[in-house]
Amino acid sequence: MLHPVAAALTRGLAALDKLGNRVGRSLRPVVKCVGRPLQIIARYMPKGLYPRALVIVIAPVVLLQSVIAYVFMERHWQTVTQRLSSAVSADIAMLIDVYESYPQDADTTTLSRIAAERLGMDLDIIPDSDLPAPGPRPFFSLLDNALSTELSQQVARPFWLDTVGRSSLIEIRIKLGRDVMRILTRRNAAYASNSHIFLLWMIGTSLILLTIAVLFLRNQIRPILKLADAAEAFGKGRDADFRPRGAREVRRAGNAFIEMKRRVERSIGERTTMLNGVSHDLRTILTRFRLSLALMERSSEIEALEKDVDEMSRMLEDYLAFARGDAGEVAVETDIRALLEELKSDAERQGHQTGLKVVGDPLVVIRPDAFRRLLTNLVSNAARYGDRIAITATHDARYLIVMVDDDGPGIPSDQREEVFRPFFRLDEARNVDGGGTGLGLAIARDIARAHGGDIILGDSPLGGLRATVRLPV
Repeated sequence: MLHPVAAALTRGLAALDKLGNRVGRSLRPVVKCVGRPLQIIARYMPKGLYPRALVIVIAPVVLLQSVIAYVFMERHWQTVTQRLSSAVSADIAMLIDVYESYPQDADTTTLSRIAAERLGMDLDIIPDSDLPAPGPRPFFSLLDNALSTELSQQVARPFWLDTVGRSSLIEIRIKLGRDVMRILTRRNAAYASNSHIFLLWMIGTSLILLTIAVLFLRNQIRPILKLADAAEAFGKGRDADFRPRGAREVRRAGNAFIEMKRRVERSIGERTTMLNGVSHDLRTILTRFRLSLALMERSSEIEALEKDVDEMSRMLEDYLAFARGDAGEVAVETDIRALLEELKSDAERQGHQTGLKVVGDPLVVIRPDAFRRLLTNLVSNAARYGDRIAITATHDARYLIVMVDDDGPGIPSDQREEVFRPFFRLDEARNVDGGGTGLGLAIARDIARAHGGDIILGDSPLGGLRATVRLPV
C-alpha cells in the first residue's frame, strides 16, 4: 500500500521541481530588467550614512508635497477657475442680451452703470470697429483656456481677450455686428488667485519641518561617527576619548566597543606581564651561564659557548619584542624627517651610499619607538644585502608611505609573503634575516599593522628589493 503512495509523492515533487525551474527561467529576464535600473540608481546614490538618511527623510516629504500640490492644482484650482470663468462668461452673455434687447439705451449709459455697480465690470461700446489681432498666449494658460472655453459656449460670438497686458485686469472684446463691446474685469473674478498662498504655506512649513528633521538627524548621526572615529583610532594604535551617546542602539554598540577595547587591552597587558616574567627568568639563567663561562679557562670551546649564549640572548630579545609588539607606547606627533635622517646617518657610517627624500608634511602621529624599530629592521636588511640604499617618504592627506630600496639580490616574488612568517629564513641567494632569528620582517609588519597599515615587498628600481610601508594618517 505504501509503495504507490511513495511513487505518487515522488512524481509530484519532481513535477513541482520542474515547474519551479520553468518559473525561474521565465522570471529571469524580468529580474534582469528590474535589476539594471536599480544598479544604476545605486551607483549614483550617496554612500555615507548621513546623506542617505537625508534622502530617506527628504524624498517622502517632497513626493508627498508634490502629490498634494498636483491634486490641489488639478482638482481645486482648476475647478474654481472654471467656475469663476463660467460666472464671468454668464455675466457677459447677460450684458449682451440686455444690449441687444433694449435699443432705447443708445449710449449704453444705463448698461455701463449696471455693469459697474452690480457686476464690477467696466463696459464700453466701440462703434464700427474690428477685433484686434490675437496676442501672445501666456506660458501657463490655465485662465486663458478656461475663459475661452466658457466664452465660446455661453457667448457664441467672435471674441478677443488679453490676460497678459494688465496684471490685475482682464480685457475682453466681443464682436457685435459692426460694433465691439469692450469689457474690463478684475482678474480675481475669473481666476483662483489665492492658490499661491496655499503653495507658500506648504513649502514654508515643509522647509521648517525638514530643517528640524535635519538638525535632529545630525544629532543622531554624530554618535555613530564618533564611534567610527574611535574604532579607527584604536585600529591605528591611538587612544581616543569616546563616551557612548545617542539612541539606545547606538549606546549599546558604543558600550560593546568599549568593553571589547578593555578586553583587548587587558589581554595585551596580561601577555606583556607574563612575557616580562619569562624574560626575567631566562635572563637570570643566561647571566649564570655567562658567569660560569667567565670563570672557566679560556679555550675554543668556551668561546663557542659564549657565542651561543650571546645568540640565545639576542634571540630572546627579538622574540620578546615580537610578542610584546610595543603595545604600551602612546602615539604622538613625530618628525619623520628627523627619524629618517638618523637611519640615513647610521647606514652611511656602515659604508653604504644612502639617499633620502621626504615629500609633504614631515609631522605624523605614530608611536615613535615602535616605528623607529620598524624602519631600522627594513634599513638593516637593505644594508646587509645591498651597497646602495634609497629612502623615500611621502605624506599626503590620507597616507604616510615610506619606501626603502636597495640594490641587493632581492627576494623571489613567490616568497615575498612567506618571509613575514616568524622564524622563516631563506636558504637561497638572500636570507632576509641572515644571522638573525627570522623575526625582523615579522616584527616590522606587526608594528605596521598595529598602526593600521601594512608592509608590501616588491621590485626596486635599484635592482634589488623595495619594502613599502603604508600607514593611514
